[in-house]
Amino acid sequence: MDFTPAERKLYRSLKTPFQIQKFLDETIGYNNATTCYSPRLVLKHGVAHCMEGALLAAAALRQQGHPPLLVDLEAVHDDDHVLAVYRVAGLWGGLAKSNYSGLRSREPVYRTIRELVMSYFEHYFNLKGKKTLRAHSRTVNLSRFDALQWMTCDSEVWEIPTYLCEIAHTPVAPPATIRKLNRMDQRLFLAGQYGAQK
Repeated sequence: MDFTPAERKLYRSLKTPFQIQKFLDETIGYNNATTCYSPRLVLKHGVAHCMEGALLAAAALRQQGHPPLLVDLEAVHDDDHVLAVYRVAGLWGGLAKSNYSGLRSREPVYRTIRELVMSYFEHYFNLKGKKTLRAHSRTVNLSRFDALQWMTCDSEVWEIPTYLCEIAHTPVAPPATIRKLNRMDQRLFLAGQYGAQK
């Protein structure tokens, strides 16, 4: 997995998780296409959706000494969402690319992956104002895909989201609780769409 000189320079410049998230937010546009770009292709095209952003974030976290870990968030009547997760002093944080402001990063203050996942619950909604997060995966170490050269290949890496969809997911709440969910608060609904690319 050989990085180009430009890639090495970029990854060296991203010294903290905060800087990775800032790069995703301010430099990488939102990708509405049905693609699964590798981190190299994200940098080439300058766009990413959540899967692609999580891959780039995981690659950047790896250069900082973290394992390249993803967590899949499963939704109903909505798109799934993918986080790149990391730990600092035993506590979990997350990085993500999203068109919704509330589905991006989380500081490393969560004791468990479930705690981290549940911090996204109230911010995870569809355009009908329904809360849609239903389940989450375990952490997946992307080193299992190193044979694909997932960080530097010039092709799309559909094997990774396919795997995320196939593994077991843990429900966030019992069905009886889900059936009683309230609709989104209008202020949070509008705030979550702040800065969204149409």
